[in-house]
Amino acid sequence: MKHYSRISAIREDLNAGHITCVSLVEYYLKNIDTQKHLNAFLEVWGDEAIERARSIDEKVKAGTAGRLAGCVIALKDVLAYKDHRVGSSSKILEGFTSIYSATVVQRLLDEDAIFIGRTNCDEFAMGASNENSAFGPVLNAVDNTRVPGGSSGGSAVAVQAKMAHAALGSDTGGSIRQPAAFTGIYGFKPTYGLISRWGLLAYASSFDQVGPMTQSLEDTVLLTEIMAGPDGQDATLYQQPSPQYPQPQAPSKARFAVMKQAVSEQGIDPEVRTMMQTLIAKLEAAGHEVTYFDFPLLDYMVPAYYVLTTAEASSNLSRYAGMMYGKRSGSAHDLESTYTLSRTEGFGEEVKRRIMLGTFVLSSDQYDAYYDKAQKVRQVIRTETEKVLANVDAILLPTTSTPAFKLGEKAADPVAMYMADLLTVQANLAGNPAISIPAGTTESGLPIGVQLMTGLLEEKALFDLSKLLEETLG
Repeated sequence: MKHYSRISAIREDLNAGHITCVSLVEYYLKNIDTQKHLNAFLEVWGDEAIERARSIDEKVKAGTAGRLAGCVIALKDVLAYKDHRVGSSSKILEGFTSIYSATVVQRLLDEDAIFIGRTNCDEFAMGASNENSAFGPVLNAVDNTRVPGGSSGGSAVAVQAKMAHAALGSDTGGSIRQPAAFTGIYGFKPTYGLISRWGLLAYASSFDQVGPMTQSLEDTVLLTEIMAGPDGQDATLYQQPSPQYPQPQAPSKARFAVMKQAVSEQGIDPEVRTMMQTLIAKLEAAGHEVTYFDFPLLDYMVPAYYVLTTAEASSNLSRYAGMMYGKRSGSAHDLESTYTLSRTEGFGEEVKRRIMLGTFVLSSDQYDAYYDKAQKVRQVIRTETEKVLANVDAILLPTTSTPAFKLGEKAADPVAMYMADLLTVQANLAGNPAISIPAGTTESGLPIGVQLMTGLLEEKALFDLSKLLEETLG
């Protein structure tokens, strides 16, 4: 089977009769079967995907197929799909089957997308390495001794290893962009409020966003356009017509702002720094403007992020109590033991850690000192981010400070793991759109990503500037 990196190329060959949706699904199922060791999928819907492919092939022949005919998509295990299991890679939801589909899932289905299975992730999307899943870690296809990033590691590897054409992930503090950078694909987090969260199992509701993980900028644009727009089930959405994004056109002149700390800090890997320096030099040589800014709030972003997200998590995850659905401890003997034992047995260590931290910062004695203060820091970060973007077209920085790290390398040090989000959390704290673009590899072949961030709802400009970076990177 010929490898396709763009949905438009799939459609061309479908319409010409060179391939069928069934043959595409069979190709991806074969790749999934031969790469089980990567642990990217928790469940594969093979028979169902083939049956759906047959029906879409009939639509193709009739000329009535949707825009995503032939697009085989992997679904992160945090998005509801009616009559399918969903569990946030946690034991607390074992056996749970969704009774409805997430808005984004339904919108893709309406355009004839084919979902092939649900992918492994950090439990309740809490992690930066995909080592926190109750079902074992996902392995990076480039180097099986390294992590794929998290929390959307399974989705990233599904695309990286050609087990699906594209995937959906969720991004709370970098969980789409960081694994995209570690696996050499595109990862996009939209403006908060552009894409519905209805049907997304919540981690931190004021941060979470659904986004695509793809092999091309073109597909990122198409999937975003289809998923975006108002939804009566999500009151946090911008109430404006669904956006239409033309295919990106690189601007002839652009202005970029580079955070000084993102290229000069000691923790930035030398090869990541070299990539940034080379890219900046190429942009300047082409006549684009690159300025530098100091962002002293960098040291406060990760702490503020973890205070706020753990607080929201402690509230969101209180619904998983062994009562209405999911795991109920067999050792429980009354109401209190049902709650205590079910949650103790059902949640993993990292989830427990964050629930406890969130409960602490929301306690009456600590609320003002932690939660309230973190909210104020978040507002300052939003304001300062707006000030920077008022004078430029986009903020340019590495997606991650290092390439993919070794499995287990940071597992014993939660603080070191949390710092893996250092360059991605700003977009979530401020609500801005941000994208990770493949920017080559290290000498040892590990992928590196470069990140762009624009103003709120400036997705079109972000896509155009991404096209410019693509051309500059070659």
